[in-house]
Amino acid sequence: MVTPMNDKELTKEERILRVMRQVLTSIAKDTYTRPGHRHPLSDETVNDIRRCLGLITARESELNAATGRENKARPRFVDEPQSSVVVPLTVPGTKDKDKQ
Repeated sequence: MVTPMNDKELTKEERILRVMRQVLTSIAKDTYTRPGHRHPLSDETVNDIRRCLGLITARESELNAATGRENKARPRFVDEPQSSVVVPLTVPGTKDKDKQ
């Protein structure tokens, strides 16, 4: 399990990026509309939010690379198990057709 970094361990730029990401995703959640209904934000604004989030992600990746930190965070579903189990897809004792 990846533990989130403490704000004291982050630079000022990293804290700004984190807050900007949180604000933009909150705006997206708060303005969500059901399919078929008119969205309160213009298409241009929605695309601007997407571009901003893309730039934030790119800069966070650059900062992680510069400091030697690896970002293993990824989106997860609320009900998704926290641990993973690898299940082999071949039956023991048989040949895998792809390996022939």
